[in-house]
Amino acid sequence: MIIDLGIIAAKVFLVLFMVLNLAGLLGWIERKGSALIQDRIGANRASVLGFAGLGLVNTLLADPIKFLTKEDFIPPQGDRLLHTLAPCLALFPALVTFAVIPFGDVLVVGERQINLQVANLNIGILYIFGMASLSVYGIVVGAWASNNKFSLLGGVRGAAQMISYEIAMGLSVIGVIMAYGTLELQQIARAQGELFWGWLPAWGFFLQPVAFLLFFTAAVAETKRTPFDLPEGESELVAGYHVEYSGGKFLMFFVGEFAEIVTAAGLITTLFFGGWQLPYLMRDGFHFPWGGALLLPHLAVVVLQVGAFTIKVLFFCWLQILLRWSLPRFRYDQLMRLGWKMMLPVALVNVVVTAVWIVLRQQLSVKP
Repeated sequence: MIIDLGIIAAKVFLVLFMVLNLAGLLGWIERKGSALIQDRIGANRASVLGFAGLGLVNTLLADPIKFLTKEDFIPPQGDRLLHTLAPCLALFPALVTFAVIPFGDVLVVGERQINLQVANLNIGILYIFGMASLSVYGIVVGAWASNNKFSLLGGVRGAAQMISYEIAMGLSVIGVIMAYGTLELQQIARAQGELFWGWLPAWGFFLQPVAFLLFFTAAVAETKRTPFDLPEGESELVAGYHVEYSGGKFLMFFVGEFAEIVTAAGLITTLFFGGWQLPYLMRDGFHFPWGGALLLPHLAVVVLQVGAFTIKVLFFCWLQILLRWSLPRFRYDQLMRLGWKMMLPVALVNVVVTAVWIVLRQQLSVKP
């Protein structure tokens, strides 16, 4: 029992360490990446003994100290309790959602098999949508508690936006569930290790390309970043729902946004790009479809699996940051039209086509 609790605690620490540190690192990548896109230098002034680290000292040391030592201002007519609670509601769902995302298969230590996943739920996808839907409370509560018309308008925008895109996101995932026949993310990741026609990995991207495009678009909208940053809309709402936040509370909103990016990248990787799978890598090494095998020690296989998952997540994090600085903001009517009149019908059609494809495949596989 004590060993099991220790293993669970170690996995929780590893996931939180990865998500929070990657969220902080993404802040630096966004600043330097946007500087490269806009042909400027970016953060580079703060240094320790002359070492600036290409802006790392700025982002990972100077900025946190600045945020944590700023005055915690609460509007005189605002709700103190809700104003304090809102940043926690915004950060918490992004962290706990990652608990059901598998970052590897199994690690065998002696006679013990350790599932490389914090919580192996058989309804993992339902858990994800349940937790993701809670993040809207952080926006709405923070906007209401601030007693500011700009923050309130940003909160209303955020609630409408998240409802609009969560429906399309849910329908896109239904196609994946139908294709793999399970709600458990670890089983979905393992199923993507199979091969079509003897050589093509059965990744969700190949089975459900339309669902991938829908899910990726909705995931970017869920993170409330350009071109879907209407809840903030600096040119219209000053800073939107968190305009009355400063210091550590604003830092929680800030970190929560990047944690959502990491979680979205983890879900995209798991559902559509094989998760921890590498093509032709089995539990004992590589088995190539053209013949031959490369056997590897168990620990090497685990390292390759975790490394593959990490690289995929980093790529989709970078892609989301690239979109942030490459596309203009939608107007609000364009945002709603995309969610309700374009993505929702396409998602419904994708579910119907997937169902027809599954039925036809089952009928053709039945022997007379």
